[in-house]
Amino acid sequence: MSSHRQSKRRRYLTWGVAGAAVVAGAGLAAQSSMAATTWPAQKTYTGRAFDACTAPSLAAMKAWHGGLYGAAAVYVGGKNRGCSQPNLTASWVKSVSTVGWKLIPLYVGAQPPCQTGSNPEKLTASTAASLGASDAADAVSKASALGMKAGSPIYLDMEAYDSTNKSCNDAVLTYVRAFDKTLRTKTYRAGYYGFTSSSAKAIANATDKTDLPGNLWYALWDKQNTTTADWPFGSTQFTGHSRGHQYMVNSKETRGGYTITVDRDAWDAPVAITG
Repeated sequence: MSSHRQSKRRRYLTWGVAGAAVVAGAGLAAQSSMAATTWPAQKTYTGRAFDACTAPSLAAMKAWHGGLYGAAAVYVGGKNRGCSQPNLTASWVKSVSTVGWKLIPLYVGAQPPCQTGSNPEKLTASTAASLGASDAADAVSKASALGMKAGSPIYLDMEAYDSTNKSCNDAVLTYVRAFDKTLRTKTYRAGYYGFTSSSAKAIANATDKTDLPGNLWYALWDKQNTTTADWPFGSTQFTGHSRGHQYMVNSKETRGGYTITVDRDAWDAPVAITG
């Protein structure tokens, strides 16, 4: 996200190609395919969060705690993850959780076949279902190894693409459904990061909500710290602590002597269960 997977210029270009218009969706988001399983209670955080390409050091997290942010998104895995994660270990997760941080697990899965540029992993119509299942299994394995327990959400990062391309969009939805269904089979909640002009819109506006994510993290860089005032889809969608909003990117900030370039997020959604 922002420079985390692509340069800032590249992100704006792909966002523009996907189309700037936002069409409001209708219908309720699929919150679950969760029956027949006893689920741990959802852990929810409401407030400001940040995401950074590399998980900051424990010293930086301690210095930043108690300030503007109360939660941090971390890239737990995915072949398209853009940065190495030397700090992101089970010990780090335990330590920052003890300090008081809430964590938001993010997985950079396969990207759309019609997306411009090269990625180590791209889905196709024929591989979408199998890749979705295998990537979700990997995401659960990675999150679990970090100490993020069953009942935690995992947010699938889907970058901007031409969602008006029907064959491409259908392949993406197949991948997302397989990813989410596998997550839920393993008792992890399904979340999704995408752009309001394309990848998030594809989820919100899908007619068939079966096995789609119940939590939507939307990228809309309007500098508004809100998950409601600028919500671009149907008012009944993703209610009940199921929204995140990335509202500012590439913000270089210094707190307690530590400087980190972050993206800012307004958060009212599930976070990882740790400890």
